[in-house]
Amino acid sequence: MKFQNNRGIITVYVLVFGTIFLLLLSALLGFILLQLRQASQKVAWNEALHIAEAGIDYYRWHLNHFPNDLQDGQAWCCDTPPCAVCGPYEHSYSDSEGKVVGKFSLEINGNIQCGEVTAVSLISTGWTEQCPDAERKVKIKYIRPSVADYAYLLNDNVWAGSDREIKGPYHSNGGIRMDGENNALVTSAKETWLCTESFGCNYLNCPSGCNREGNACRCPGVFTTANGNEELFRFPVPRFDFEGITMDLATIKDLTKNQGQGIYLPPSDEEGYYVILNKESIDVYKITDLDPVYAYNEEFNWHWEYSVIGDKIFLGNYLVPGDCGLIFIEDNLWIEGEVEGKLTVVSADLEDSAKETNAWLTGDILYQYKDGSDGLVLLAQHNNLITLHSPNSMELQGIYIAQTGHFGRNHYDCDDYPADCIKEYLEIYGSVVSDGRVGTKWSYTWGGLASGYKKRENIYDSQQSYNPPAFLPYTSETFEFKEWEEL
Repeated sequence: MKFQNNRGIITVYVLVFGTIFLLLLSALLGFILLQLRQASQKVAWNEALHIAEAGIDYYRWHLNHFPNDLQDGQAWCCDTPPCAVCGPYEHSYSDSEGKVVGKFSLEINGNIQCGEVTAVSLISTGWTEQCPDAERKVKIKYIRPSVADYAYLLNDNVWAGSDREIKGPYHSNGGIRMDGENNALVTSAKETWLCTESFGCNYLNCPSGCNREGNACRCPGVFTTANGNEELFRFPVPRFDFEGITMDLATIKDLTKNQGQGIYLPPSDEEGYYVILNKESIDVYKITDLDPVYAYNEEFNWHWEYSVIGDKIFLGNYLVPGDCGLIFIEDNLWIEGEVEGKLTVVSADLEDSAKETNAWLTGDILYQYKDGSDGLVLLAQHNNLITLHSPNSMELQGIYIAQTGHFGRNHYDCDDYPADCIKEYLEIYGSVVSDGRVGTKWSYTWGGLASGYKKRENIYDSQQSYNPPAFLPYTSETFEFKEWEEL
């Protein structure tokens, strides 16, 4: 009986400990399987991000080959063009051996002006075949690099005075004397250049780092004698191709004149047009008489400048189309006012090859909003100039392009125009693109103020490169990304 009782107890022990062992083994196996599943999900999670980025790279390639296609080469979209959001468009993703390991889908949101895609916002969602629920989403914005990426883009030697504050990238193909305060890169295509008296260099006492050469000073590509931040100076850098940023004026004229997009103003047969920007519309006057003023610039030296409006005739109020904010004026232009939406204004004469037009800035030019929803490009075929009777404190917002001439304000002698020769403050919020030397302040050789604005501030408007107006000149035809974020 004792043996039989012991055997029963052993059986109970075996059952109890066997059950415990099986429970522990099950828990261990469950833990191992859970770890394997989590590891597999973690791998799939990481792979899903790579697949989503592959979708981003694919669509960059697609845009650079088909720049106006927001439908991934397909014939449908969620909306009638211009589309709000197109897609999602799904693609398989294969490994190096050609095996499909996942998929990505694309949602495409494009900004369209005058039938041209100006920027593309893209959401790419990636996942693996093994774990389709482990999705990763990446949002990116593609744009072409443009002149809006600079506060100043110049094609000549320049002197930024000590009164200047420049907030944004500054580039010239010529030499730069940067005596103003700069908070971004200042780049020159020159390794050295000849700084003359017109740039404040006295060859008898050349600035530090410069050496006398004839009646000038041989100076580094970028140098300062005052407030410039030398840590941000770069030279020489590759020369900027100004011919490459020439806007296709013939295309813009054809769109406005022959295709009914935007507004076209023909040659006035008088002196030109005076345009007041009224947010979503413009008031247009034909100028019948101009008063001369005596002025100086490096192009003509002292000359009679016909820039002050005498008589004008009101022609009407014109509504600017919301889907194509484009105005082509085949004559000289005087302009001021307030912009709402995206607007591109061109002053150019394509009928008379011997004539190049000027744009005269008579007053403040402002955005309704500075959040990127509004923007302006003002292109003058030759000069983009501020007039004699400009405001004492003046604000210019937008991108101002002098295609073959220069941006600035001519020198007006204070003996002739004591009330207007000197002004207090000029703020430019945006970009200046000038083929010739810019200048809104003139000084005597001994350093005193002769004419122009006492204090000047330039603030780079980065929003214009993210959401540009139509036909903003690109510095490259290749789309590049500006923003990246995971959703």
